[in-house]
Amino acid sequence: MQPVSPLPIPAKRALRKLGQDMRDARKRRRIPMELMAERARISRSTLTKVEKGDESVALGIYASVLFALGLVGGLGNLADPATDTVGRSIEERNLPERVRLAGTRPKKAHPKASTGGSDD
Repeated sequence: MQPVSPLPIPAKRALRKLGQDMRDARKRRRIPMELMAERARISRSTLTKVEKGDESVALGIYASVLFALGLVGGLGNLADPATDTVGRSIEERNLPERVRLAGTRPKKAHPKASTGGSDD
């Protein structure tokens, strides 16, 4: 009996797709598995796991294979604030209504002093 994975199904699918894309990139470059494993400084069996999208493989290993493929640049943009639509939406809802310079306070209204006379 296999243990139940805590990884959500969409995340599993994304890892599987990443692994398949990495395998396809290796094949497009005509790099044999043995050579790719050597370039990524991992074993061939670990490369097989990566290309299957195995969730037990450390993220650093995926990064190492991406580097060996010349694709590591995209890894740094995965959680880029420019593409974080949910975060930006939340941020926009929480914008302040007013913005004041630091150290300035709103002026308090001074109550009119009573002169004791009539309002003429």
